[in-house]
Amino acid sequence: MTLSLIERFDISRAEIDAVLSETLLGADDGELFLEYLEQESLVFDNGRLKSGNFSTDQGFGLRAVAGEAVGYAHAGDFSQAALKRAAAAVTAVKTGHSGHYAEPPAGTNARRYGDENPIPSPSFEEKVKLLQEIDAYLRRQGDDVRQVSATLGSQWQTVEILRADGRLVKDVRPLVRINVSVVCGRGDRQETGSFGAGGRRGFGEFLVTEAWQAIADQALRQARVNLEAVPAPAGTFDIVLGSGWPGVMLHEAVGHGLEGDYNRKKSSAFAGLMGQQVAAKGVTVVDDGTVAERRGSLTIDDEGTPTGRTVLIEDGKLVGYMQDRQNARLMGMAATGNGRRQSYAHIPMPRMTNTMMTEGPHTPEEIIASVKDGIYAVSFGGGQVDITSGKFVFGCTEAYRIRGGKVAEPLKGAMLIGNGPEAMHRVSMVGNDVALDPGIGMCGKNGQGVPVGVGQPHLRMDQVTVGGTEAS
Repeated sequence: MTLSLIERFDISRAEIDAVLSETLLGADDGELFLEYLEQESLVFDNGRLKSGNFSTDQGFGLRAVAGEAVGYAHAGDFSQAALKRAAAAVTAVKTGHSGHYAEPPAGTNARRYGDENPIPSPSFEEKVKLLQEIDAYLRRQGDDVRQVSATLGSQWQTVEILRADGRLVKDVRPLVRINVSVVCGRGDRQETGSFGAGGRRGFGEFLVTEAWQAIADQALRQARVNLEAVPAPAGTFDIVLGSGWPGVMLHEAVGHGLEGDYNRKKSSAFAGLMGQQVAAKGVTVVDDGTVAERRGSLTIDDEGTPTGRTVLIEDGKLVGYMQDRQNARLMGMAATGNGRRQSYAHIPMPRMTNTMMTEGPHTPEEIIASVKDGIYAVSFGGGQVDITSGKFVFGCTEAYRIRGGKVAEPLKGAMLIGNGPEAMHRVSMVGNDVALDPGIGMCGKNGQGVPVGVGQPHLRMDQVTVGGTEAS
């Protein structure tokens, strides 16, 4: 791209500024959000290239905020006519409202990732060759390998955010992901294992043989573990959660409930509990969008606010929420750099970046050894959470029975059932091995999906309900 996005309009910058200034006069906040996006995905399945897709998209979204109301319009072309139609549409939200346009976000010189486009390099042919090598490598590992699927995905996004006060900020965001899924079988039984990795960087490190083989090996190992798994017991057990990806349960069961909009509207199980003990002592939860090159990291959010490290729960006490600009203003709090949107066609809202529990004093070995009879959950698949009540159900894709302080047989069909705020009070041991997931997280909210990171150390939760198919 040689032109900045604002220069792609068929009118001058001065004319754009004039339209924006008039549109947002008397509004509390608002901006012109511009986006250009390139995306590519390759899927290699069952020994052949199943699909290959490349697409581009561009457009703008114009927003005016008046109190709790939001006017929003978007278009897929950078034209004077489209901008004026959008301005006419969003101006209606200001009817009867007289606000004072908010101060702009603070500036930043920080960069959380590079700006190189990961799509052209490696070439299409080199990517297909890599997928073929992954497929061939896994099929050489044994006759029990029945199916292999490997996916490469990448995108390159440029955003520009122009405010009525004339401030223009820009961010260029690369993102890559590699996923491998393996089906292993024995007789009539088949089980699946999967693993993936990615982040805001290029494909370079994944082209190294040792790197992609490690991803493939993890998928194969999980499939073979599940092939040996026995039906999970049902009942109440002490639970050990592994580090890294199991933080997805924290993300869903607790993280969403700490987003500002749910708390302002009092629809979160955590609403009205600021300063109170909402988790066991020793539990600290943060949202950190500043971790270099992580999937959920951003230099600035989609309102132009620099991301930060926001402490949400400190030593068990609720101390903060994740905020966009609108909800922060309405709650009398500071914006935290969590205003995110899926694309120019969507309004921003409070969303997580990289949400994690920080480390504690115990080793993973100590935590496992402390459990006489329990469940060790290493990886999760799908789950459901009710934000208002905090109730959750999560399915384990890799889990084991713990017997006498030792990891025993693998389990199939284990489901963890509980209430997010209540579960946080059941944390009795926190590990010293905090880790983020390898870069595979995607979060949905109100029909919008954004990339995120999750993480935690090993931790023990006492007496959690487990749904299974066998009586304990």
